[in-house]
Amino acid sequence: MTDEFANRLNDFTASELFSRSFREGMDLVEEAAAYLDGPGREESRALPRDGALAYAGESMRLTTRLMQVASWLLVQRAVREKEMSIEDACDDKYRLGSDKIRKADLDNKQTPATLKDLIARTDKVFDRISRLDAQIYGEKGRKEQTNVVSDQHAALSAAFAKK
Repeated sequence: MTDEFANRLNDFTASELFSRSFREGMDLVEEAAAYLDGPGREESRALPRDGALAYAGESMRLTTRLMQVASWLLVQRAVREKEMSIEDACDDKYRLGSDKIRKADLDNKQTPATLKDLIARTDKVFDRISRLDAQIYGEKGRKEQTNVVSDQHAALSAAFAKK
């Protein structure tokens, strides 16, 4: 790790861009959790079987992406607060997860509008954080990671598509 890299990371974590990104990401996590545990749960119960399955898959995808963003943001904050060393933050296990998660079907008429909105906003935040991760840590810092939830979702989708 070079001094130039350490300065770049320290400058970023001290920036207004990081503060705004952190607030936006964490606010989105809270908003999604409140929706999924409340109104979203009620909306999903009113859906037909195939709509409920699609809802379950999309909510898992949403939650996975939000947790990846939140984890990345918390690592950066830990660096800023000197709770984690820059060397530790550079470890591959702290890089943003794969962006190979299947894109949502926002054209599905059965998917509730609020869930579609949360998905679209989460995708924008994920893409922005992904770019920041690449700029700060470099593309080589991102390795393709196995995403268990995404793999399971793909298997479930394939199984139900055959019926």
